[in-house]
Amino acid sequence: MLKRKYGDYRDWKRVTQKRFAQTIISSTDFEDYATLIDIVQVTDPLFKKYGESDVCIVDNGYKWLQHFPLNEKYSLTTMFNSKGEVIQWYIDICKENGVEKNVPWMDDLFIDIVVLPSGKVFHLDTDELEEAYQQGSINKQLYDIAWNEANQVTKLIINGDFKLFDLANNHKHILEQKLN
Repeated sequence: MLKRKYGDYRDWKRVTQKRFAQTIISSTDFEDYATLIDIVQVTDPLFKKYGESDVCIVDNGYKWLQHFPLNEKYSLTTMFNSKGEVIQWYIDICKENGVEKNVPWMDDLFIDIVVLPSGKVFHLDTDELEEAYQQGSINKQLYDIAWNEANQVTKLIINGDFKLFDLANNHKHILEQKLN
């Protein structure tokens, strides 16, 4: 069963106070939905371990910028700390992106790619994809889509051709003007 994730993070229990903005960005480099969550207050910070590093990805004052390219099979979340520094890029491989009641969403296909500012790349939840396929939650077509997209995006990242990384700061500034 695919999990639908919404750009407004409506069910996020850890975040007790947030501000939200969204827009359609229209430029030569990107033309689709983007959202920004300004995390005002959390119950507890959230840390993730990547190799030897513990990375705080959620805390008071953090911002998450999410891109929903409607014609792609991924969604990109750029996570900023309270100083406005990128702490990681998180790419969800998905079946599709869409919009419901003016809020963008994605149907998650399990595999995730994390890229740290150091350039280190991590693939996450490949075991979840394998399990979903083995248990019949997804078919061979979706399984292949997930792996093909993950491999294609990883190649773009390694070659320095994943352009949304370069647009994140500018898009964050556009959405900060719209925070409610």
